[in-house]
Amino acid sequence: MVTYNFKAIGSVPEGKDFVDIVLSGLQRRTPTVVHPGYHISRIRNFYTRKVKFCQQTVHDKLAAIIEEFPRFDDIHPFYSDLANVLYDKDHYKLALGQIAMARTLVDKVAKDYVRLLKFGDTLYRCKQLKRAAVGRIATILRRQGPSLAYLEQVRQHLARLPSIDPNARTLLVCGYPNVGKSSFVNNVTHADVEVQPYAFTTRALYIGHTDYKYLRWQVIDTPGILDRPLEQMNTIEMQSVTALAHIRATVLYFLDISETCGYNIPAQMELFNSIRPLMREKPVLLVCTKTDLQPFEGLPQETQTMLKELCEREGIELAMMSNASEEGVIGVKTLACDKLLHHRAELKINGSRLKDVLNRIHVAMPRRSAPGRTTSIPEGARVPGPMEDRPAAEADIDDTADFRQRYILGDEDWKADTMVEIMDGHNVADFVDPDILAKLDELDEEEEANAVAGRGRAKMRASMAHADEARKAEVASIRARQRLAVAKAKFKTAHTRKQLINKENTLNRFETHLELMGMDPSKARERLQDNRGRSRSLSRSRSRAVGGVAGERGSGTHEESLARSRSLSRRRGVSAVVTAAVPGRGFRDTDQKSKAAGMVRKALVHRGKMSHTARKGEADRHIPDFKPKHLNTGKRGIGKTDRR
Repeated sequence: MVTYNFKAIGSVPEGKDFVDIVLSGLQRRTPTVVHPGYHISRIRNFYTRKVKFCQQTVHDKLAAIIEEFPRFDDIHPFYSDLANVLYDKDHYKLALGQIAMARTLVDKVAKDYVRLLKFGDTLYRCKQLKRAAVGRIATILRRQGPSLAYLEQVRQHLARLPSIDPNARTLLVCGYPNVGKSSFVNNVTHADVEVQPYAFTTRALYIGHTDYKYLRWQVIDTPGILDRPLEQMNTIEMQSVTALAHIRATVLYFLDISETCGYNIPAQMELFNSIRPLMREKPVLLVCTKTDLQPFEGLPQETQTMLKELCEREGIELAMMSNASEEGVIGVKTLACDKLLHHRAELKINGSRLKDVLNRIHVAMPRRSAPGRTTSIPEGARVPGPMEDRPAAEADIDDTADFRQRYILGDEDWKADTMVEIMDGHNVADFVDPDILAKLDELDEEEEANAVAGRGRAKMRASMAHADEARKAEVASIRARQRLAVAKAKFKTAHTRKQLINKENTLNRFETHLELMGMDPSKARERLQDNRGRSRSLSRSRSRAVGGVAGERGSGTHEESLARSRSLSRRRGVSAVVTAAVPGRGFRDTDQKSKAAGMVRKALVHRGKMSHTARKGEADRHIPDFKPKHLNTGKRGIGKTDRR
């Protein structure tokens, strides 16, 4: 049995995860302790081992990815074409090629740096060479991130494909959507295919298994196909076409005679004629379904005659069944299995391998004691007259005989015509248009109308070119004012009114606006100045009143009140509220000023932390203990080497 276990393909990590896996293994599985006092040869071997280990780990993992994924040129054409339908075969090969190239680059980088490590004269130089080698290998792996992600998607899709043996005994169900294919597969097998009363419920290939004559059979349910060219078929339909083209099976074409699927019988027969070349040299069974809704005898007489003539002409059999009542389901299954067994037996008898088998078979011929009998030819089988008296065949008379004279056409003059039927894989008759002359006339009229419209637009442009200069200047000024208005609007949107300048500038603009409107701005200025003076006097009197009342109510002197105010101001300074930003004082707005204040507070806190850890500043190098015990536990020491 030829099956492909795509589920055994290992998962492909992403580029970043790939680097983490390699570096983690490098840290855990190689020594981590080296001292400057070691001999230089020992130091070189220490870092050379790390570079070689990193290279070998990456090489093995990339080689496993390349070997586990199937080569589509070596597997069955069914799986190769199915993979090409589901995702482009060229993209798949390109991704694997990039992984192979990355493996070669990693080997080359490791080889170069191992050669350089042989000339390392200090521990520092050897360590830097090791870091450079591991860094370049990690860069190569990160660049393969898209290819690794694409291969992971392909692996998941391959794992979801059904395990179909293209050479096993198979029943292949096809037809229009919603004609009863999935219901038939559920009835004859243990499969559980989803069945819904709408089209394209089945969107992939499903397989079920059944037994007949103590043999194992697989039944494949294919998605529905619509009658249209191959170039217009989607991925769902192309899966059915791929199965029809490559799997040797009995093809069961389901025909909904009740027409509840949404397609009439002539349309379904047109689809059958379209995919008939895919069923060549395969046993075919035409199954009329949903007979509980519409019996075959209730169809119009011309429809019955058409179906019967088609079956006689194509050499196929006609069967009836109903999935709802399960009437004729087992009969259809039995008939389809018998046709496939008979077809396989005929292929073996007519095949070339039968002669090799017959050469090793000895047939014993018993001796007869009866006297020999003369040959006798029946009268009906005798040919009258000798061979010379028979009429000579046309091919015997002339080797260049013209058999077109026997064509039965509507006109005798058509026999001498030479017409190509198929060109570049397309039917020439599909491109013949009987209304081509009328369409050409309509096209000429449309071109003439477009030419007239083009002349009108040219005249308009010529008239605009001769416009007076005053009009052009007016248009230019209008556009300039528009651009200025747009710029001002953008500026107002980006900076709020609070961020715009001081009040004097606002007052000047207000006066300019009043002058443009034809009004006198002097009264507005006087009124604004009066309001300012009144507000200052009110604030002073109010402060004096408050001070006076406080002096009367309190028992302390003026000096005590000043001291109390200073203490209150110092207490508020601990968590002072950020005042509004003044334009021209270094801050754009209040938010920026509050953000700067927060940065100052953080800097003060950070300075306190540094003083707590005895650090002079940020440049003072303080290395804490990161618990390196887990890096040294289990490593081989200087002493015994027989056990860890």
